[in-house]
Amino acid sequence: MNKARQEESKRNAGYHAAGMVEDGMVVGLGTGSTVFFAMERLGERIAGEGLSIVGVPTSYQAAIRARRYGIALSSLDEHPVLDIAIDGADQVDPDLRLIKGRGAAHLREKCVCDAARKVVIVADQTKMVETLSAPVPVEVLPFALESVSRRLAALGASPILREGVKKDGPVITDNGNFIVDCDFGMIDDPGGLEAAIAAIPGALECGLFTAYKEKIWVIVGEEKGCRVISLH
Repeated sequence: MNKARQEESKRNAGYHAAGMVEDGMVVGLGTGSTVFFAMERLGERIAGEGLSIVGVPTSYQAAIRARRYGIALSSLDEHPVLDIAIDGADQVDPDLRLIKGRGAAHLREKCVCDAARKVVIVADQTKMVETLSAPVPVEVLPFALESVSRRLAALGASPILREGVKKDGPVITDNGNFIVDCDFGMIDDPGGLEAAIAAIPGALECGLFTAYKEKIWVIVGEEKGCRVISLH
């Protein structure tokens, strides 16, 4: 898929997701290019229809974009239960298990996913796979970087500390931590791997999302529209 077609697919998915938002909702706002198309459409609805919503952003980047589109913002402290969350994914398998975290926001994204009654994942066709295999990002307490990396290697990963772009040194998350990207190859048991990573002291959260498939709707953008996948 060329870049122009991929962008159109992302736009179609994001706009469809924005159409699922109703007046008065509290909306979790994920991080990433496809979610920004949803924010763009929400901004149009706010300006043109008088749509009234509150957004809970998962990153500084998401917050900055949301403000540009006129979306009022709040926090999980103020709204511990969300009506809906809109987010992206690096990969989605047929059981609606996800790998997320290319934007290094997966810890907050999982908090928002857990708090939401409905989770809408926006993606283009390239993100749909039979078996999860993308690198799994792990947010790591800097104090425990080496010990966590050894434990991740023992699970079969090739852990690599994510380096910054236009910045010397490691990527620092919005929470002040490091990201270690872990290539496990084909992941036959995503749920088991997620649990094993969660058991490592100093590994704060990983990008495997396996516990939320019952409330996930995946909007797959295509060149001339989109299709909706759920287990309901």
